[in-house]
Amino acid sequence: MDEALLRAYLATDYQVRLPDGRRASLRVDAPVPTALARWLGIRPWVYLTAWNPQSRPRAFQVNRLAQRSLLAALEGRPVLAGVGIGPDGWRESSLLVAGLDVPEADALGHRFGQLAYLHGSEGGPARLRWL
Repeated sequence: MDEALLRAYLATDYQVRLPDGRRASLRVDAPVPTALARWLGIRPWVYLTAWNPQSRPRAFQVNRLAQRSLLAALEGRPVLAGVGIGPDGWRESSLLVAGLDVPEADALGHRFGQLAYLHGSEGGPARLRWL
């Protein structure tokens, strides 16, 4: 893994829009914010995107279509919208999905060409998982 890319993933602010309109931020190896933990309950969770496969920029419209495909693949699951904001201002639309386990998330990550995603479970911190 490229060290600069690793630092970028670790420094990213993984924001989530809560059902009441407020925002919560996930950070790698940090506890899940209380309001978000209440929404998640005891379910495992995953924070992922279909934007910019292999961490390489691509056109907005292509990213948007891929994100819609990811959302369709998650049909029926509890999902909150998010945006990952990198330390240099990089932004990617993302999704927080409740009840998705690691094997399912790995499959989706591979399907959409992602290098990594965040995940966690009840009471645990947000973890970065490399694919």
